[in-house]
Amino acid sequence: MKKKLAFLFLSLWISLPAIGHHSAQIFDANTILALPGTVTRFQWANPHTYIFVETINEAGEAVEWEIETDAVPILARSGWTSESIQVGEQVLVRAMPDRNPRRKHALLLTLEKTNGSILSARSYFLRQSSDSESLAQAFDFSGNWELRREDYDIYYAAWGEVSITDKGLAASSEFDVRMDSPAAQCVAAPLPSILVAPYLNEIEIKDDAIVIRNERFNAERVIYLDGREHPANGERTNQGYAIGRWDEDTLIVDTRLFEDHRAPISGQQGNSGVPSGAEKRVLERYSLSEDRTRLLIDFVLEDPEYLAEPFSGHVEWYYAPHFEMMGFGCDLENSSRYTLQ
Repeated sequence: MKKKLAFLFLSLWISLPAIGHHSAQIFDANTILALPGTVTRFQWANPHTYIFVETINEAGEAVEWEIETDAVPILARSGWTSESIQVGEQVLVRAMPDRNPRRKHALLLTLEKTNGSILSARSYFLRQSSDSESLAQAFDFSGNWELRREDYDIYYAAWGEVSITDKGLAASSEFDVRMDSPAAQCVAAPLPSILVAPYLNEIEIKDDAIVIRNERFNAERVIYLDGREHPANGERTNQGYAIGRWDEDTLIVDTRLFEDHRAPISGQQGNSGVPSGAEKRVLERYSLSEDRTRLLIDFVLEDPEYLAEPFSGHVEWYYAPHFEMMGFGCDLENSSRYTLQ
C-alpha cells in the first residue's frame, strides 16, 4: 500500500450492527469510507481513542482524517495495545463518516496494515449466545460480568418503540446530540442504560449491601440490603438510591431519587433525547442462570413525566473472571471532542 493511492469513496447501503458508542448518532451508518494513507498521530486515550491518517483526496491534495474509536478497555480486550499503530505506518481505514461533511471525522470499522493484519474496534464485543466455549461458572453474583452481545441491539430497538408523553416528544424534537449529549459532558449513563453499557461490570457483595461498578466513568451503584426505605426528600443522584431484598435466590431492587438527565437513553433507534425526571423509578430482578454462567436481569422503567407507558426488558451478563476491570474517569476535552466546533 502506498501513500499516493487514490482516495476511495464507497457509499454502500448495508446493514451494520448497532455501535456501542455514545456519539454514534453523529455518524452516517449507511456510508463507508475507504481511506488509504499514512498515520500521523495515534492517541491511546479514554473515553475515545483517536487515529489521525493523512490521505490524498480526488484533487491530489493531502487531507488529514480524524478516526474515532473506542475506549482503552474495549480495545485492549480486542487485542490492541498502545503500540498497535505507529506514526508513519501505511494503513487502509474503513470508517463511517461524520454526518457533517465539513468535518474530516469518521468512526472506525477496521484498520488494515501492510502486513495484512486487521484491527477492528470491539472485535470481542461481546460474547454471543452461540459461544459456549470455556464458559465459567459463578458461585454467586460477585465478580466480573460482560454483556451478552445481542442484548444491546434489542434494548435500543425496544426503547425506540416506547410511547412517550407530549412533554417527552417536545424534548426529543429539540434534542441535538452534538450539543446536548450528557455523555459528552462526562455524565454517566444511569439505569437502565448502564445495564447495556458495553463495558465490564464488577459486583461486590458486602454484609448489608451490593456494589455494582461499570468501567465507563467508574460509575458505581450501591444497593442497600439492610431493610431501610428510600429516604424522604433524599439527595437525587445520577445512579439513584437503591434498596434491595432477597426472594430466595433472586435479588429484587427498587431504585428511585434519580437526578434529572437530558438523555438517559441514547435513542439510537428512536426516541432520542427523551429526558428523565423526578418521578423516575426502576425495578430490577437478578438471578443466576441454571448453569450459573449468566446473570439474568429483568427491568421495568417508570417515568410518567416523559413516558406514556413503562419500558421493560431483559438483559443477560456472562460471567467473565478472565477479564480485568479497567475502569476510567472522564476526560472532558476528549469526551466532548465530537461536538460542533
